[in-house]
Amino acid sequence: MLHLSINPGDGVPLYLQLVQQLKHLIATGRVRPDSELPPVRVLAQQLVINPNTVVRAYRELEVAGLVYKRRGAGTYVSAKGTPYTDEECRRILGQRIEALLVEGRHLGFDADKIVKLVMECDRDLRRETARENANEEGAQV
Repeated sequence: MLHLSINPGDGVPLYLQLVQQLKHLIATGRVRPDSELPPVRVLAQQLVINPNTVVRAYRELEVAGLVYKRRGAGTYVSAKGTPYTDEECRRILGQRIEALLVEGRHLGFDADKIVKLVMECDRDLRRETARENANEEGAQV
């Protein structure tokens, strides 16, 4: 199940909020290629929005090549990869790194300690991913 949220008071059109969140989920790999997105009516009910808003968001993603439709079978994530340019990825990560460094300094961590922590987290994520992949392969046999 996708964890999406819409904020009507945000000032950003609802369909764009949906597009941005789905792009992020695709870019981060939380939604894998060939995964089915929720049906329009189901997602509209979950988010308490007009189904046409979901249709418009899905259409935007389809035009961008991030999703494709199977006639009568739903909307699926394409294998195209990240929806962001390299420049956009660097901008997004740069903002998060800056926030991490600022918060780390407030907590008494210097850059070296933060880098060490990032490396530890990366190692743990790789192990977890390997374990999940092994479990998926075992389930498919």
